[in-house]
Parts: sequence; structure tokens; C-alpha cells
Amino acid sequence: MNIVFEGGRLLDPRSGTIRDNTSVRVEDGRVKEVSQGTLAAGTAQVIDVAGKIVMPGLIDCHVHVFLTEVNLRSLDQIPLTKLTARASVLMRGMIMRGFTTVRDTGGADAGIREAVAEGSLLGPRLFISGAPISQTGGHGDHRRPVENRLGCACCSALSFTSRVADGVPDVIKAVRDELRKGADHIKIMCSGGVASQNDPLESVQYRMDEIEAACEEANRWGRYVAAHAYSIDAVKRAVRGGVRTIEHGNLIDEETAKLMAEKGAFLVPTLVTYDSMRRRGRDFGMTEYSLAKNAKVLEGGLRSLELCRRAGVQIGFGTDLLGQLQNDESREFLIRGQIEKPIDTIRSATIVNAQILRQEGKLGELVPGAWADVLVVDGNPLNDVNVLQDQGAHMPLIMKEGDIVKNALA
Repeated sequence: MNIVFEGGRLLDPRSGTIRDNTSVRVEDGRVKEVSQGTLAAGTAQVIDVAGKIVMPGLIDCHVHVFLTEVNLRSLDQIPLTKLTARASVLMRGMIMRGFTTVRDTGGADAGIREAVAEGSLLGPRLFISGAPISQTGGHGDHRRPVENRLGCACCSALSFTSRVADGVPDVIKAVRDELRKGADHIKIMCSGGVASQNDPLESVQYRMDEIEAACEEANRWGRYVAAHAYSIDAVKRAVRGGVRTIEHGNLIDEETAKLMAEKGAFLVPTLVTYDSMRRRGRDFGMTEYSLAKNAKVLEGGLRSLELCRRAGVQIGFGTDLLGQLQNDESREFLIRGQIEKPIDTIRSATIVNAQILRQEGKLGELVPGAWADVLVVDGNPLNDVNVLQDQGAHMPLIMKEGDIVKNALA
């Protein structure tokens, strides 16, 4: 589909500016031309967006499309076919909020990525980790204390979304297996977590040799490792072991932030999930144990974000919302707005996340050669991020890769 968006106000997240009266030509799923004033349309469809903001599609670098329940234990009783159907509903919500690309950090496989890419399911472009890798008793080991055997991934949705590996040989095998199955990156668990029921939040998981082995294997495939990590020790060990992105990082200190900057590690904060679990988690079956851990990371989230900003760490944008809470995705802009300017958060959700995905120049900005992921917005998000709220209500047009998935302008 060839389209010219004519006369809009182009939001450039790289420069942080708005360019008035700018037209964008889209051909064959890519941005072909960006020009001040009008463009010769030829046979292209012309869409008049005068006075409206035109901006690149948003990127969420920490989602779980297959974690369709807040109470993760209930996934154990859900067939994989039903899980996929529920995931399709969650993904539709994401793209209708303007997130045209997401990085799934645990659970989604190559099958659902390809189903979206071929148009069988409506959703954002997916980058996947496959099953996150956890040590026995770690954040990804969902067995109850009375269970000894691991569940079967072909029968249990909960077992499908993570795997257990112990010791260097087993970790290497697990990483290679996820890469074999098409993972774009590898996810490992380096600390306790909120939703898991058996590991303390501050627990430090995986030995250094196991972390280093995972990173070496991923790097040899041209991939990288993302690590779930909250505490100071967990983050330090992960970064020193070669981890490229730290997920969450709520409990770090100034020294740890400086280490991350020195090593070139990214932080992907997920502040909205703790806010959402505090407000709504109990309604959907979160345990008191999880809620108590959630209160601790909620308190430290903004402080860690500010420490990383001051240290010069590159900060991405993630949400990590579970199941029924995923409609809070866009609230991350509001929460980070307590300490950031709107352009800083928008850059995280565009330019920085494109770097994390190693898709610079292809995603996160509207420049010639980039994928044509286009949002048309009523109102200026550089002045008021509320226009990115309300489930995409202020986005009359959403385009992904040249295909219009929503058009209220006609």
C-alpha cells in the first residue's frame, strides 16, 4: 500500500522537536520520503493529517503475551491452544494503544511471532526470548514445594513459559535450544521476583560461570542476554557476566548504576506493573506474599531510575504487566513523568528501544528506509502524555509496516 500522509506535525524523537507541515510517503511497508510541505502523490493514497501529530509507533521492550493471568498458577490448567487465543486478545490491545513493536521477555515462541508477521493474528511485531531460563528454585521454577517433577511444556501453559537449567553444561544446552527454536534474545533469571511464590526477592540466582556461559553462547549466535534482576548483587553479577539488558533493576544503588554505564548495559524499568499490582493485583488472585514483595520494589523503582539517568545509563521502556492488568500499559508514561520530561520517556519507547532490539534506523523513528510504523495523534505528547492514554482513543490512525490497522480519519 502506497500512502502519503500530508501536512502533519512530525514528532522526531531523536531531536525532540516537532516539524510543522511535514509529509511522509510510505511505499511497500517502508518510509520512502519525508519532506517539508507537500509531496507529489502520483498513484498513492493521500491522507490529510494537517494539524495532527505524526509519530513513530511505540516499542514496549518488556511484555509477556502468553502470561494471560495475574495469578500465574492458574496457567497450569490452561491448554496451549486457549493460551494462544488469549494472547491474541492481549496483542490486539497492545497495537491499538500504539505499540507496534514489542519484545516478549518470556513465553512467546517463534510460532506466535510468525503468526503475527504473516497476518494470521493482529498484533505488534514480536521479538522473542522463548522460555526464560531459571535455576532450580529460581524465579522461573513454578513448582510448588511439594512437587518434585518439572511440568511438561506440551501440556501445561505454565511450564511452556519457562524452563529450568542448572550448571554450566545444562545452561549452555538450554540457551542453544532456545536459539535453535528461534529466540531473538535469551532471558535468564538472576534474582527473586514478585510473582514467584518460593524465592525471596533479594535472592541472588545463577553462579557467575553460569551467567557467563549463557552470555557467551548468545553472543556466539549474534544474540544477547536479558536478565531479570532486582538487587544490587544480582545486577552487578549479571552485568559483569556479560548481560546486555537489566530488566527491572528497582533496588540498585549509585555504584551499580555507574557499573552499568561503564559496561554499556541498558536498563529496562517496568514501573507500571508494580503500581498496577498494588492497585488491582489482589482482585485477580495475587497472594499476600507477592503483594508484600511488590510494595518493596514499588518504593525503589523511581529512585533507581533516577540513579541510572544521572549515571548515563541508556534507559529503555517496558511494562511487564500480567494478564488482566495489561490494559495499564500506557500508564508507564504517566509514572515516569514524575521524574522525566515527556520526550525522555518517548525516546525510551522509540529510539532507545530500537537500539536494544538492534533495529536502529528501522524502528523508533520515521526516516527513509524505516518500517512504516506510524501513529497519528490528536494532541502533542511532548506537552501532555495523556494523549497516549485511554487505550489509543487519541490515535485516530495506527499503521504497522505500511498496513493501516485503525483509521478513524476516513
